[in-house]
Amino acid sequence: MSEGMSSPEDIARARHVKELEPLHDAWTSWLKTRKSLLDTLPLLKDPDPTMRSLAEDEFATLKESLSTYLSTTFPSLLVPPSQTRSFSALLELRAGVGGSEAMLFMVDLLRVYVRYAHSQGWRADVIQSTEVMGGGMRDAIVEVKGDGGYDTLRWETGVHRVQRVPATEASGRVHTSTVAIIVLPLSEEAEPAADDNLFKIEDVRIEVMRSRGAGGQHVNKTESAVRLTHMPTGVTVSMQDERSQHQNKRRAFQVLRARLMDMKITRELAERRATRQNLVRTADRSEKIRTYNYAQDRVTDHRIGLSLMNLQSFMEDDGVQEFLDAMRRNWQEEMMEEAVSDAD
Repeated sequence: MSEGMSSPEDIARARHVKELEPLHDAWTSWLKTRKSLLDTLPLLKDPDPTMRSLAEDEFATLKESLSTYLSTTFPSLLVPPSQTRSFSALLELRAGVGGSEAMLFMVDLLRVYVRYAHSQGWRADVIQSTEVMGGGMRDAIVEVKGDGGYDTLRWETGVHRVQRVPATEASGRVHTSTVAIIVLPLSEEAEPAADDNLFKIEDVRIEVMRSRGAGGQHVNKTESAVRLTHMPTGVTVSMQDERSQHQNKRRAFQVLRARLMDMKITRELAERRATRQNLVRTADRSEKIRTYNYAQDRVTDHRIGLSLMNLQSFMEDDGVQEFLDAMRRNWQEEMMEEAVSDAD
């Protein structure tokens, strides 16, 4: 091996060391906090009332910090690192029941996720969409590029239900509409290879079609749209929003890989937790996971029973973060329970 090149063993070792950094940092911080608390003990008996009061406040703060380490920090570090922690995400949104109102709400949700991605320093691009008259969308695919994108957003998979009075409803009657969302893991982009571990290139049927034009002189002039069909699973991907056939083909293979990877992760999840139905249930694409009730100004996540009594905060500010954090904590608790069960 030439000088300057690392062996696979060195790379694996460096990755393992990096994975242990959070545990090392937490333990170092724990020891430092514990020492500070012990140093504060003599000051609790200081004859000066002011010093004694300051020491009591400091002691209470340090004690609370140590308690947090024991109850939250250390247990969370026992959860095995996610195999998808470096993956970006593809969000597929599709309007469900509710007609034009569902399509309008889909646009609202799309803005929520694009804004949230930007707040995290990620890049968010709508790589395919079907717009309809009136400002709504029938479906869309959003690429969210950034480490941790998939692990953060994957909890949004499921059916989102909205209850509100449409702007066109003269009688003020509340309508119920739905939007289905699937969050897929997105690895580094790559051209299809013969040794791809998710599919064999010979199992993919590639069809080239004419893109739907926007009207006028450009209608049906170029055959740039691409449709892929993974024959073993029947998964189909169509892409036509890019300017060239090559770009559409690359995007289509990107989405195909994401969908097949999602199927693989879901299958492994079900196999690993076949006896824990409550965990497998979270991967159900048809499950109603959240309700947005405009009349009551409330957003409720039905999986964990969490409600936010400020719908505007969710739709326009950072309310979505509360649900993502709660889902992550819930997942960590489930992983810890599973680890304890496996150890018994």
